[in-house]
Amino acid sequence: MDHSQRDTMAQAVLSRQERKADAGLKSLLEQSLIILNQLGPEFTTDGENLLALQSRLLADRFQLAVLGQFKRGKSTLLNALLGEELLPTSVLPLTAIPTFLQWGPRLRARVVYQDGRSAEEFCGEVPAELAAFLAKFVTEEVNPRNRLGISQVEVFHPAPLLKGVVLIDTPGIGSTLRHNTETTLSFLPQCDAALFVVSADPPITEVEVKFLQAILPQVARLFVVLNKIDYLRETERKTALNFLAQVLNQEVGLKGEIPIFSVSARQGLEARNSGDSQRWSQSGVEALERYLLDFLAYDRSRALKQALAQKVADILADVLMRLEISIHSLQLPLTELEERLQLFQQQLQEAEAQRIIAADLLQGDQRRLAARLEEQAESLRRGARDHLGEIAKRELARQGDQLDEGAVERVLAEAIPAFFAGQLEALSGEFAQQVAETLRPHEQRADELVEAIRRGAAELFEVPYRAPQSVRAFEVRRRPYWVTQRPDAPLTSISAGLAERLLPAHLHRVRAAKRLMAQVESLVLQNVENLRWATRQNLDQAFRRFAASLEERLQETIA
Repeated sequence: MDHSQRDTMAQAVLSRQERKADAGLKSLLEQSLIILNQLGPEFTTDGENLLALQSRLLADRFQLAVLGQFKRGKSTLLNALLGEELLPTSVLPLTAIPTFLQWGPRLRARVVYQDGRSAEEFCGEVPAELAAFLAKFVTEEVNPRNRLGISQVEVFHPAPLLKGVVLIDTPGIGSTLRHNTETTLSFLPQCDAALFVVSADPPITEVEVKFLQAILPQVARLFVVLNKIDYLRETERKTALNFLAQVLNQEVGLKGEIPIFSVSARQGLEARNSGDSQRWSQSGVEALERYLLDFLAYDRSRALKQALAQKVADILADVLMRLEISIHSLQLPLTELEERLQLFQQQLQEAEAQRIIAADLLQGDQRRLAARLEEQAESLRRGARDHLGEIAKRELARQGDQLDEGAVERVLAEAIPAFFAGQLEALSGEFAQQVAETLRPHEQRADELVEAIRRGAAELFEVPYRAPQSVRAFEVRRRPYWVTQRPDAPLTSISAGLAERLLPAHLHRVRAAKRLMAQVESLVLQNVENLRWATRQNLDQAFRRFAASLEERLQETIA
């Protein structure tokens, strides 16, 4: 039975109840949009959100995000499922740009810019050429921190799997590029299901557990893949599977039987390239593909409607609560209304006091991290002096009596970028993690404060309160707030005068060594200051954006 026959059969067995639910959801959206358009400008955002959900429903566009930590093999797995090496893979994290894989009759790619510039397109038949085209936009080496301003990349491919789904390759979480994790989190509300990729070496990490806990409320279905099983013996595979299932159940909170697919994406891709059907089956990717095809044939439509219905319910519940408060306030006697408004104003004043306290705590944490940065900078100065000074001394010793200061300069010039780039990567990664850990409790307190205001208003005007079930309804998208920069450290030429060259050799060497150490000190101060300044700017920008985001949320809630 081919895929088209399976799709036809799936449609035939849809129950009448499900069809009624489908029609009911479409009708609900249509009527809600008409009503919201009549309610006034304060409900414009709600109408826009419903309109976007309606478009998804009518297009029957099911979006499956492929998630996972950096270097777990997400892109290789997608390449194996497509049967061709299309998506770039790298030893470095890729840029924070989602790549949409969707069905098309021929190989094609489209790059969409954030500022509305004309999209760049690729059309061809050679997968390697498409991969090279994509690498110019989605790799951190060529497009660091997305300096090209790309919104998304769309790839069209005639793979049968793509006829029922849009696969989304997301940036890897948990790398030193914090903005990748933020981009993935902010993008999740647009997805209907997620395929989470972990690997056998190393086992699932705390970062992955926390990430899974965060995404569970945002997706209707979750599939888990254990990749790189070719690194394990058969007995080790069973142990790894049992451990993963235990963590998913006890730590993440996934209940019931959890389907976990053990695969070797690398072997699967090699098997597809060589046409080795036996190895393709042994890789485990074939079983995953078969499962996904069955899901798309029989459960995709139901899962899509479930995901969209939850988002619609949250939006409408919020609209209804605001309308009921307005209606109830109009029905109250004027004196009672004034009394309740006065009580609500007191609640707002208490919330404002809490906001001020929260702002003070936020500033305190910012100062603490800034002081920590100064300590790190001083430690780095000492380490850089020792490292570069030792390099200069070794080079002078290697030269013996044939002193060549220019050669020492060149050796230092080669050593400086690698040393400071590594230090910057380490420092940025450390502070990205510290910023995330510091801001997390502040964000939790802000969530509690916002919900307290909403709940207080509902209770004061005797309106039932319904907390949102999906994160999307009241989500404020986080902006990526961590940017790494590479310091520029040119060496200034040092040349000895003719008179000095006439000095005895040992005096010449002493003066040359002193001059070189002074130059090393200058370079250390310059580069460490560049690194410290860039990191401090990133740190301050992170807190400014976060504070502005919280203020915006509170103002929207009060309004």
